[in-house]
Amino acid sequence: MVRIKPQRSRTSNQFDLSRQTLMWLLLTNIAIISPLYSQITLWSLAICTICIIWRLGIYLGKVAKPPRWLVTALGLASAVTLTMVVSQIGALNALINLLILGYALKYIEMRSRRDVHIVVLVGYFLIALSFIQQQSLWSALHLVIVTLINTCVLVSLHHDKAHFRFTANLGSKIILQSFPLAILLFLVLPRLPPLWLVPAQGGAKTGLSSTVNFSNITELTRSAELAFRATFQQGEYPKNSALYWRAIVMEDYDGKQWSQNSAIIASENAVSTHNASKQSPNTHKINYLNKNINQSISYTIIAEPSSQQWLFGLDVATTQDPGISTLTDHRLFAKRPIDQRRLYKVTSYPEHSMDAVISQAVREVNLALPNQSNPGTRLLAQQFEQQYPTPQKRLNAMMNYFSEQPYYYTLRPPAVGHQQIDDFLLRNKAGFCVHYASAFAFMARATGLPARIVSGYQGGEYNEAAGYFSVYQYMAHAWVEVWLPGQGWTRYDPTAMIAPERIEQGFDAVFDPHQSYLIDSPFGYLGSRTSDIFNQLRLQFAGIDYFWSVWVLGFNSDKQQDVLQKMLGEVTQVRVAILVFTSLLIIGLAIAYSAGLLQFSRATDKHVTAYMGVCHSLARRGLKRAESEGPEDYYQRVQTSFPTIEADFDKLTRYYVALKYQTLTPAAYKRISRLLITQSRWLKFNIIKQRLALDKTNT
Repeated sequence: MVRIKPQRSRTSNQFDLSRQTLMWLLLTNIAIISPLYSQITLWSLAICTICIIWRLGIYLGKVAKPPRWLVTALGLASAVTLTMVVSQIGALNALINLLILGYALKYIEMRSRRDVHIVVLVGYFLIALSFIQQQSLWSALHLVIVTLINTCVLVSLHHDKAHFRFTANLGSKIILQSFPLAILLFLVLPRLPPLWLVPAQGGAKTGLSSTVNFSNITELTRSAELAFRATFQQGEYPKNSALYWRAIVMEDYDGKQWSQNSAIIASENAVSTHNASKQSPNTHKINYLNKNINQSISYTIIAEPSSQQWLFGLDVATTQDPGISTLTDHRLFAKRPIDQRRLYKVTSYPEHSMDAVISQAVREVNLALPNQSNPGTRLLAQQFEQQYPTPQKRLNAMMNYFSEQPYYYTLRPPAVGHQQIDDFLLRNKAGFCVHYASAFAFMARATGLPARIVSGYQGGEYNEAAGYFSVYQYMAHAWVEVWLPGQGWTRYDPTAMIAPERIEQGFDAVFDPHQSYLIDSPFGYLGSRTSDIFNQLRLQFAGIDYFWSVWVLGFNSDKQQDVLQKMLGEVTQVRVAILVFTSLLIIGLAIAYSAGLLQFSRATDKHVTAYMGVCHSLARRGLKRAESEGPEDYYQRVQTSFPTIEADFDKLTRYYVALKYQTLTPAAYKRISRLLITQSRWLKFNIIKQRLALDKTNT
């Protein structure tokens, strides 16, 4: 007995893991890892690949299952490796990789149904993690397919002899049945703040940089990635030339690059650690509301993940979002890195002045220039100062200087030496927005006017069908702000003097996409704005993804209240409870009906009714007809059990088979139909008679 039990257990376990289940497990293992490609490390990917190849060998019968000690050793080695690189990839990515490795190692050592259940449940958890990382519509559709494949593993586990199509169909049916319940929960569950914060991710950050030099913005022009989308509430939107999306302000210049001042960096760190003053953002908002209230512009922005904290807005931007602060340099700054799509509402006051009065410390920071830096540019600035003593006229003359001289706008400017601005301004005379902004800010400072560089994005692509602007990385731009008495920080963009069409019409009006943001794309023509067909398709798909972001990812408590109010009128707990109960009842009835647990009466064939009436009479006598039993097979049992009615039941069976399965002429069909009805009535009477007689005999 003791030796038989383990043998029976092993046989049972081997039987549970059929080849059909192993095939679905192989598919789901690849599918679940696919959406996490951006988080998985090279070492984790190598181990997962080995596990998949090993499991494929088991499926093909080429190798045996690995011993437990080997799987345990691989698991410990993986955990130690991740601990060593956690500072490089971030805590969240390290935890994701650890879970992926556990999933892969458990996958190769499965031996029973219980192991399969564990692998499937971990698979669902990894799918949920993937949705946290990637929330676009196309990623969601991808994850639905992955969920379907993972569900098919459970189906194959309980229908191990079913065909591939049956398993896929049943898995799809289960997923479709879950959608109504998911939609109901999405509508009624309260939007609560998170109970904990997701650890920050490591890895590369995308988009703008906190420093600006003669190369980094030019690199962004090779990227067609989406930076953010903006929708204006009033229906009317500013012209392209007014779309200056402020992101970063740089006041320190070392002769090679512009960077943020230490005071601003300190305020950013204070916001990140929740130690910033709670009143400073609100003070700015109150000032805006007290002045030029009729000149406000309201809009909604959906920022793409960047792992950065700076956000975007038109001058002068303010927001009521509790997760965003307004810094002293009039920028929007998130309290946490933007690791997923972020929707926020902004109100801007374009006519409001920025800092009509500045402190002496701020003035000194924005007048500072490196010693012995760019002497030629200093000399040119002194000439402007002598010729135009008034600051406003001097700045206008500097702007006109760029259009009067043979400067041109290019993404591939010539190389510059140690005196960068001198080489560009006096010799090369060819550059990008950073070149012109740096030269203008340097000359303004050299003449005693505080100036700083602002980087962000300029313009946007308007989607008429969906009514929003898309701003891409290649629209990155840099301009200058000069402080003037009584006016505050005033924007000057020398790029508008060199390439006005870049500001008025957008990036594509100046540069060929195939020489900029499509140069590295293997499918460049598909992303081109010059092809009407592909451009319309691109905008249609982008519009669908935009509405997904607004109505699904941006479904906050306000929108939830609006939707429930439209459905219920007055939103009360009783009405919400009735909605939930009614919806659950309908969903439950639909699932019960599709599973065959609930059947509704329907009109049946009179011949079936007559035949089944006789069968029910025999069932009460003790001879029940099985649902899968055919008429001829049932007749054989009637012949054995009730020989006295064998001849009559033989006629009924032949009539029924002829009507249901044979091709008859109309006359024959009518005649046999009449005979079947008559025969069924006679048989019912005869069965009752014989049952009574038999009952008497038995007693």
